[in-house]
Amino acid sequence: MEATVAPPTNRWVEALYRHRILLGLGALVVIGIAYFYNVDPRATTAVLNAALRHSTPLVLGALCGLMGERAGIINIGIEGQMLLSAFVGFRVAVATGSLMLGLVAAILTGAVLGGFLGFMSITLKMDQIIGGTVINILAFGLTGFYYRIGLTIPAKLPTIRLGPLADLELVGPVLFTNTPIIYVTLLLVAIFHYILFFTRWGLRTRAVGEHPSAADTVGINVHAMRYSNVIIGGALAGLAGAFLSLEAVGTFDRAMTNGRGFVALAVMIFGKWTPIGAWGAALLFGLATALQTQIQFSGAVDIPHQFIGLLPYVLTIVVLAGFVGRARPPAAIGKPYDTE
Repeated sequence: MEATVAPPTNRWVEALYRHRILLGLGALVVIGIAYFYNVDPRATTAVLNAALRHSTPLVLGALCGLMGERAGIINIGIEGQMLLSAFVGFRVAVATGSLMLGLVAAILTGAVLGGFLGFMSITLKMDQIIGGTVINILAFGLTGFYYRIGLTIPAKLPTIRLGPLADLELVGPVLFTNTPIIYVTLLLVAIFHYILFFTRWGLRTRAVGEHPSAADTVGINVHAMRYSNVIIGGALAGLAGAFLSLEAVGTFDRAMTNGRGFVALAVMIFGKWTPIGAWGAALLFGLATALQTQIQFSGAVDIPHQFIGLLPYVLTIVVLAGFVGRARPPAAIGKPYDTE
């Protein structure tokens, strides 16, 4: 009989073991950053700054997806939630002249769309894939129909320097000289990881996503937990939309999400349905996007820019092809539940 190795019992060791591939890639990235920073500090800092900016809507979209899927609701409508939130937030900011009101409107729009997904999936028991598709079609249709050229907002959300920390070499310009939503996103990753894995609410969420009938038996309201998760997730997607229109670009354009909602699903899967894992995966995708932009502008490689621009999407395909079969989603995902 072959000897078996007992799985690690420590929670942190187990988490490290689950994310060993992502950690290995992260170690390679850190080594690469150290080397290129020694060669060209300015270009390396610029690439890392861009990587953090590009990763922000991805990690917020991934948090949106995993909040729903941890409770058993598939959400492929992240793209539509981000797009319509970006549109509503921008139009409110234009109409009122207030970026803060635009930000609130974007978050509320995402939350409403999350509730709409919950209504279709939980109350009406529609196929959850179809429900997400409805949101995507609705968002692309409404934003395309009401799109207007020439609208502007007073200013984008400002860059905030965190005192002496911003003067540190490399990490200062990258981590401590950023816009408000980037800082909030970094905090949300830690907060939601703690909530999901170290609180009663998180335990109930995971129970509903794994064994809803058992959760119902011990008195957990399955429908209420699922509704609350998709609404909270929708608010996170709304924040991602606000980042795009009010912070990153300062305007709105048709289909400006450019597939980020779908990439966020790959990020969520690669991160194994955990906030910290999703953040690490989002950084990897953000780095790929930043690198392809840097390569195009530098002209260092004599390759048509269309092929270089494929880099982030090729990475998405590789991740989905290589990790979807290995990653285990919550057991009750996509399954409607009838209260017993």
